[in-house]
Amino acid sequence: VQLQAFGGGSVQAGGSLRLSCAASGSISRISDMGWYRQAPGKQRELVALISLGGNRDYADSVKGRFTISRDNAENTVFLQMNSLKPEDTGVYFCKAIYVYLAAKFDYWGKGTLVTVSS
Repeated sequence: VQLQAFGGGSVQAGGSLRLSCAASGSISRISDMGWYRQAPGKQRELVALISLGGNRDYADSVKGRFTISRDNAENTVFLQMNSLKPEDTGVYFCKAIYVYLAAKFDYWGKGTLVTVSS
């Protein structure tokens, strides 16, 4: 599975960005897809996760501001980020969970940088 993310950039506080991540390769076994982020000097953290059936989980810090969605036909996951804050700054990584028999494997895309200035 290969993941390619798009859409990072620089924006002022209060602005919006939309990230997308396209999966290719053995995509038929992908279940959950999600976005994580890593701020400078901090550990990578979950931002949002969406299951194959559309169930969503969000970090408390982004609830009400970010929306995750996916297009299963295009094997793409999106993250709409509104009302951005400087603390949203970081490298955003796309993740896909590949399921084979009873095992799950995490695949990561290269990160895309989001910078929010005050």
